[in-house]
Amino acid sequence: MAKLPVRNEWGGDMERQQYEQRCSELYEVGGYAEVREAARAGLGELGPDPVLLCWLGQAHAAEDEDDHDAEAEAAYREGLALAQDDLGLLVSYLELCLRSDSFTYPGRAARGAALRTRLEELAPPGSAERARVDAVTGWAGRGYWDDFKDSAAQARSRREGAAEQSVQVTDALRRAARGESGGEPGEDLRAAELAAAVELLQGRRNALLRLLLAHRAAAYALTVGLCLGVNQALVSSGTLRFSLWGWLLGIPMAAAEAKLRRARRLGRERVVARIRDRHERADAAA
Repeated sequence: MAKLPVRNEWGGDMERQQYEQRCSELYEVGGYAEVREAARAGLGELGPDPVLLCWLGQAHAAEDEDDHDAEAEAAYREGLALAQDDLGLLVSYLELCLRSDSFTYPGRAARGAALRTRLEELAPPGSAERARVDAVTGWAGRGYWDDFKDSAAQARSRREGAAEQSVQVTDALRRAARGESGGEPGEDLRAAELAAAVELLQGRRNALLRLLLAHRAAAYALTVGLCLGVNQALVSSGTLRFSLWGWLLGIPMAAAEAKLRRARRLGRERVVARIRDRHERADAAA
């Protein structure tokens, strides 16, 4: 899935650029529904535009659901009807086609070959568009072993990110306990997620969760050891022939991780709301 559509020179008036900028800002922080809203508002006010249709398609494709994929394809095709050589639309549509299941959507998957050929004709070697084409076609041609390695790398990256977040949250909680203000996060997504985590983990009832996050690696090792030990003890004593009861001891650790996931969602929602509020103030002042 692409990160951002490639801008072209279609149009160029300030109003169109403002809508494109709004879509870009919202997409960067994961506000996909808001990107669709902004793109539709721009299309409704300014009329059909390839770049706004590309943003609309990207915001649908980012949801990675069948209904949204169909809406994304419709937006891409409408944009290409206006500008058939628009590189941003072509690359985004190619990514959607290559991601589609060839059994469920054979037509969409088959269109990827024609799009790739057209892009190789239009996108010069060394360009950002050619790099995106090479990246997505390389992804589509992976085998099972490549998928396994990529999944392992993603899992490792998530673990490292969660460990880093735990350290940052623990430091922020200690500063908050000393009465030090973390400042207003504004539109900084990472700062907003951190502020939300501190808010969610305050209070005596979350003391155990704060302790687990402060010693995350040791807590995981201890939890797994206790879970396995309890299961083995229940089986060895003859109480049960097979036991999973020990894994109930993992509930506190799971609750701590759930707090962090909720903080990430809450932080993203707040940043999106602040960006939208800024846009609304700009409209009111215009």
